[in-house]
Amino acid sequence: MNRLRLTFACWDYDRTRALADGRVRPDGIELNYLTQPVEEAFFRMLRNREFDCAEMSLSSYVASLNAKEAPFVAIPAFPSRFFRHSCIFVSAKSGIRRAEDLRGKRIGVPEYQMTAPVWIRGILSDDYGVRVTDVEHLSGGEEEPGRDEKIKLDLPSTIRLHPIGPTQTLSRMIAEGELDALVTARAPSTFFKYPEKVRRLFDNYVELEKDYYRRTRIFPIMHTVVIRRDVYAANPWVAQSLYKALVASKAVAFELYNQTAAMPAMLPWCVAHVEEARREMGEDWWPYGLEANRHVLDTFLRYHHEQGLSKRRFAPEEIFARETLQAYKV
Repeated sequence: MNRLRLTFACWDYDRTRALADGRVRPDGIELNYLTQPVEEAFFRMLRNREFDCAEMSLSSYVASLNAKEAPFVAIPAFPSRFFRHSCIFVSAKSGIRRAEDLRGKRIGVPEYQMTAPVWIRGILSDDYGVRVTDVEHLSGGEEEPGRDEKIKLDLPSTIRLHPIGPTQTLSRMIAEGELDALVTARAPSTFFKYPEKVRRLFDNYVELEKDYYRRTRIFPIMHTVVIRRDVYAANPWVAQSLYKALVASKAVAFELYNQTAAMPAMLPWCVAHVEEARREMGEDWWPYGLEANRHVLDTFLRYHHEQGLSKRRFAPEEIFARETLQAYKV
């Protein structure tokens, strides 16, 4: 029987590795798994629609739904999640000591519509009273000049967003005090090179992130998986087939972490980390599916709308292929 040949661009995650190496095969699909750095996969999919399916920034995907004809449809699998209290960096010249000190400051961001900054801005607003309109946002390349938004933005006039200069980088600007702070998914190189100039806002980020989870039960979703709209329209069964395969691949990774005779990852206290994750977050600490993530998605979609990135506030069930929202029962 002929299988539908599809390309799938995604990074090399433990939870997708069984899909990449063929131990898990999606029903009816011959999958060509292309291991791509996340920035490359996002850029090529958003700009050129190069792949049939791809990992994608949750924010970029939701922003793409503003289009009259949305180019992608997502499935509720989330290859990347990340607590982001560790990802707020401040210049030593800024005088910032507390989150509240960010009001009125110049804050860099590689792209305003990136998922990590959406979560960070939302948390700063909810927990510390620093609203998106309270600061000036400056966007551009973190390590290389010339980066711009992957999606054209149409923001309210109350949000102050400006590009940095054509030869500037955010990493250098924060070290030199030209930026007061930087919110980003990747630690800037100057954080490691010049620790006396660039530091984290929250040195105790692990403690804060655990408290955040205990209070909110939110483990922030960063990326989802999308299917190009034309592929989905021609083959709607692909959504459920790919979703089931991603769930199965994640189960293989969980089984790996059940092993205690040898370390599955190069972390000296890996077993202790796994046990702590189960204690704090339950057996499935990385859930897929809509219902298990409804409150996380609803919070993110509120932030996305509040920050001017979506024209209306979407409901979680609106953003995924309808075939993946229910399963048969025996």
